[in-house]
Amino acid sequence: MDKLTALSTSIALLAGVMAFFAVGPASGLFLIWVSTIAWAAYFLLGADKAALTNMLVCGSFGAVMGWIGALIIANIAPDTALGVPMMAALAVIETVWVMCMAAHFPKFAAIPASVLGYSCVFGYLLQTPDTLTHDALLGISLSNPLVLVCLSIALGAYFGVWSGQFAAKLETIKFKK
Repeated sequence: MDKLTALSTSIALLAGVMAFFAVGPASGLFLIWVSTIAWAAYFLLGADKAALTNMLVCGSFGAVMGWIGALIIANIAPDTALGVPMMAALAVIETVWVMCMAAHFPKFAAIPASVLGYSCVFGYLLQTPDTLTHDALLGISLSNPLVLVCLSIALGAYFGVWSGQFAAKLETIKFKK
């Protein structure tokens, strides 16, 4: 099987597996949109061992920085002088700056993966009611965006690995003409 057909088949079949679990037995245990973003990012980062490490480490680091930003925002007083929107913007500026500057350390150098993790935390917070609260942010459960996003990133990154491995096996199939 040619490389594109093998990879397309592998990704399609494993996407079906992920969808089955997302709407079936593992519903609510991971965010399929976060997992597929991490899966795609694994390939964008090179689809190798370093890509897996970068997606896991930097994606999770970005999620941590987003979570810290969310904690800061959750603590903003409604009557703050600059207003909640301006204070929230400042919290994002601070945490994104720290996240990007951490790229001075080689383990945190994949800034795009960090940004994906950060963005996924805020995507979840902005789409899901009652999550930008101390209870949700500090709870040890799957309603904590840090836990849920990091788990979903890891799942997606490993689906990237598995789809690459499955595609390599499919490439060995020879069709008779």
